[in-house]
Amino acid sequence: MQPLDLNAFCGLAGRLVGPEAAGQIAFEPLDAVGDVFEIRDSARGVVIAGTSGPALGMGLHTYLKEVAGLHVSLYGFRLDLKPPLPRPGHTIRRCSWARHRYFLNYCCFSYSLAFWEWAQWERLVDWMVLQGINLPLAITGQEAVWLRVGERLGLPAARMMEFLAGPAYLPFGWMGCLDGWGGPLPREWCADHENLGRAILDRQRSFGMTPVLQGFTGHVPAALAESSSDCGVHRIRWHEWTTFVLDPFDGRFQTVASIYAEEQARMFATDHYYAADTFIEMTPPSGEPGYLAELGQAIYAGLSAADEHAVWILQGWTFMDKRDFWTQPRVEAFLGGVPDDRMVILDLHCDAHPMWDKTKAFAGKPWLWCNVQNFGRNVHMTAALGANNEGLMATRSDVGRGRLEGVGMVNEGLCYNPPAYDFLFEQAWRDHTVDLLDWGRTYARRRYGMKQPDAERAWDLLIPAVYTRFQPDRSEHLRRPSEAVPAVAEPQDGGLEAAWHHLLAAAPDLASSDAYRFDLVNLGRQVLSNRATLLKRDLHRVLGKGCGDVFSAKIGEMEALLFALDELVGTRKEFLLGCCLADARRWGATAVEKDRLEVNARRQITIWGHGDTLRDYARKEWAGLLKTFYAVRWRMFGAAAAAALASGREFDAVEFERGLLEWERSWIAGHETYATEPAGDAVEVSRRLFGRYGRPYAERCADG
Repeated sequence: MQPLDLNAFCGLAGRLVGPEAAGQIAFEPLDAVGDVFEIRDSARGVVIAGTSGPALGMGLHTYLKEVAGLHVSLYGFRLDLKPPLPRPGHTIRRCSWARHRYFLNYCCFSYSLAFWEWAQWERLVDWMVLQGINLPLAITGQEAVWLRVGERLGLPAARMMEFLAGPAYLPFGWMGCLDGWGGPLPREWCADHENLGRAILDRQRSFGMTPVLQGFTGHVPAALAESSSDCGVHRIRWHEWTTFVLDPFDGRFQTVASIYAEEQARMFATDHYYAADTFIEMTPPSGEPGYLAELGQAIYAGLSAADEHAVWILQGWTFMDKRDFWTQPRVEAFLGGVPDDRMVILDLHCDAHPMWDKTKAFAGKPWLWCNVQNFGRNVHMTAALGANNEGLMATRSDVGRGRLEGVGMVNEGLCYNPPAYDFLFEQAWRDHTVDLLDWGRTYARRRYGMKQPDAERAWDLLIPAVYTRFQPDRSEHLRRPSEAVPAVAEPQDGGLEAAWHHLLAAAPDLASSDAYRFDLVNLGRQVLSNRATLLKRDLHRVLGKGCGDVFSAKIGEMEALLFALDELVGTRKEFLLGCCLADARRWGATAVEKDRLEVNARRQITIWGHGDTLRDYARKEWAGLLKTFYAVRWRMFGAAAAAALASGREFDAVEFERGLLEWERSWIAGHETYATEPAGDAVEVSRRLFGRYGRPYAERCADG
């Protein structure tokens, strides 16, 4: 545990509420066992006391939420705190049952954080400590570590740069999934991100967090694998890429692991926690229990040889992804070779597919109840408040739970669902379930600044519709137009249109709230998004029936709907393609570097790789992207299908896909300028689009 730096929290309070209000908030250490905070009155204002930095952060956040009635989130906030400060009137004391509160997925460093600078990171780290997070994944700057490792191994610098992926793909390199894809990196990138990584770690440590650094997984540059006999090297296939992984029994494994740990510690110091996933979505070379036991021991030895206090953080995703391979004897063999107190398992998808109850609680290892929350940072309304309420609390009392020691949010991107974060991390400080509808009303009051009947009614509808259980993204209209909609992917309205109606009705009272405007746009976006996916289903239905005129009319309707979506999300900065591309370009020192970085960003959110298995995986409902990428694809599909219908021949989807991919590659190579500032009034645009699309879909598609 990091020592308390009270000055860091004075700085945090000043950034949040300004120096005048922050001057009336005092921070103090608290003598108690575990993570505990207290909020109490003082002669000068308010005292926040805590046993750790993250406890202090959660205490401050609890004061802002429950006493001052304010709201902090990554999407919309309200922090108008003016002296004299509201007083709690009595001491509020909370203890956390969760030893660990983990945050961040490797993928998030790709889908959300790839091109961030310090100002963006500072805001995120501030938010982390307010959530009481004490175990954040911290892998920014790993590129610089690998360059030092390459030097010590005598590998040519040019070959090392071939090993490092482009910024949008670097985390997949750290997981051993690919080499070099999207590269090369800009000339100054590694040095700049070494400095950025150090700044992030310094701030996290000043808040008392325990950052989780990268551990050596065996993934090595091709230059090293080719330098001698490859008998100790495995070729690993992940989707479209092949990488090289040293067998842990190859003598070079421990050598490279030690060099890696030494260079990382020299550059970033260490807090003894390391994330390492040698086979995250790949199958080990042997399923023999004896081999798997030695494999786990060898990987841990690679971590502990340079740090005798090393704790291995392992994503349990591999046990779910390769469920047929990971039988219980194999799980027990692999995990059994590592001391119990030197490993923590992240049960990544407890919001939908927990693995603790299928692996005998990970064979006795400490584990965390985690939420993936989203894949590829798709723009989608969902949260597993129900699973994190009844499910988590039931698991805590289950005799088979093993060593459940905390919670984690391991989202693939910073999702567009603020309540998901608040609720999960609050659960780390609760010992009982809550009434979700009551929680939603309270959340709405502090988020918008007042008790408003229509807003509360909207949240009464939103909680059961999208915020009770995790639901996969169903934006099928953003996938290739020629792909039919699977029946399981059809969205259900579940009251979203009514919720949009009520939230719009609250505009006279709430329009000045930035958080309200974000929610209004995000809710309208989801309603229109659901319409578009259902319209895609109808398009394929009429195409199959050969109804040319109806098909052409529906293609026009799809284009109009995508343009409407583009206009709606364009009223909010959070949904602008231009911001993503501008963030990417700023890291280039030359025009060539800037253009290459922009291509990197464009490719990731569209075809991802060569255009095969991961195409449209990281799709986004962003202004600019909807109008110039997705709408154009639908126009091309409409023209090709209409021509086939008119000639009486069957539509050739394979030929269409071939031409579409060529066009997508030309879009990726483009450098058109997109807006970096929102346009239009969110309330007025929402009101107009509700008038056009707010009626039940069945009334508008009677000919479906």
